[in-house]
Amino acid sequence: MTERTYTGGCHCGQVRFECTTDLAMVTACNCSICTKKGLHFTFLPPAAFQLRAGEENLHEYLFNRHAIRHQLCVDCGVEVFARGRKPDGSEVVALNVSCIDGIELAKLTMTPIDGRAL
Repeated sequence: MTERTYTGGCHCGQVRFECTTDLAMVTACNCSICTKKGLHFTFLPPAAFQLRAGEENLHEYLFNRHAIRHQLCVDCGVEVFARGRKPDGSEVVALNVSCIDGIELAKLTMTPIDGRAL
């Protein structure tokens, strides 16, 4: 896939972002949170993600090992992105692909992740 710039945000529009990615890897994870919330993430270096609006509208949710800092809109409850670290220690942004403007999930190739086993 070709790298391009996308915009998006939460359901109510309070939280908005811009990012650059190729969407080459979009997760279909079976962990408890991704399953219950229907999350599909792509992973970006922090420099490729810019929060354009709504920082004051974000609530951080931590669970399990508290390794991933999930960011939810306090108004509509949508998880827009998360912040964490890769196994090598470098920072990463996990973007909820469903929050990209005009995205059609059915047209994306999903990569299965066995999050239950992690």
